[in-house]
Amino acid sequence: MRLSNLADYAVITMCQAATHCGDGRVSAAELAAETGLPVPTVQKLVSKLTGAGLLRSVRGAHGGLQLGRPAAAITVADIVEAIEGPIALTACVDHVACDFEAGCNMRAHWPIINVALRGALAGITLSQLRNPPAARPIPLIEEIPA
Repeated sequence: MRLSNLADYAVITMCQAATHCGDGRVSAAELAAETGLPVPTVQKLVSKLTGAGLLRSVRGAHGGLQLGRPAAAITVADIVEAIEGPIALTACVDHVACDFEAGCNMRAHWPIINVALRGALAGITLSQLRNPPAARPIPLIEEIPA
């Protein structure tokens, strides 16, 4: 599984917006300059993120963007879903017809897998992403519990 570029860029944009917490507001153009992302891309993301309530747009002389709620209350799952829609690894979870539905013994398991995946992403907050990760060795395949 791989996130789309837009979902990846949304996480980057939100992390950058979070660095402005308490410092007032920031514009989409400033976020683009600070992240190195194209302005039109950031504007598109800002529109979706604002629509999802993750960013708030304030008009006026001192207007701009700010987080829609505290960074500790915004998760990677929230950001990904704002861009991609509900997190689901397969289309059958959305009750889409499948050529193999009659003989499929996995359909009942996909919701469990999707909940676990969403739970993992929901366990990572914007606050955590603002700090460097703790150094942890990546486990070898033999070390991963079955």
